[in-house]
Amino acid sequence: MIAPKRVFVLLFNARTENEGIHSLKVGDNRDVVLMFESEDDAIRFGLMLEAQDFPEPTIEGFDSEEIEEFCQSAGFECQLVEEGMLAVPPETNVDETDWQLEAKKPQELDLSDLDRIRRQLENLL
Repeated sequence: MIAPKRVFVLLFNARTENEGIHSLKVGDNRDVVLMFESEDDAIRFGLMLEAQDFPEPTIEGFDSEEIEEFCQSAGFECQLVEEGMLAVPPETNVDETDWQLEAKKPQELDLSDLDRIRRQLENLL
């Protein structure tokens, strides 16, 4: 049995509730996660993203099978970037990333918050 290959991906907000993996939007509805064979190549790609005003990514190593399974479950595709292959970010980026949109979702209110808001509204009447 062949051992899974170690690959490197770019994460934003690593190890938080709002963690996101970098992907490229291809066409109208395909997201492709780049799996770098070389950590140095992943770091170089991350620096190019930062030059395009992206937040600083965290480079994380994973077994390729783990990333492939994640991509399959999330509806993403994945692409291996072989060592020495110079991957360059596209010149245009999406306006808002999915993880930025996730951060803007309203937080759930507990019942005490709802009661407090209700009382405030009743006092206005």
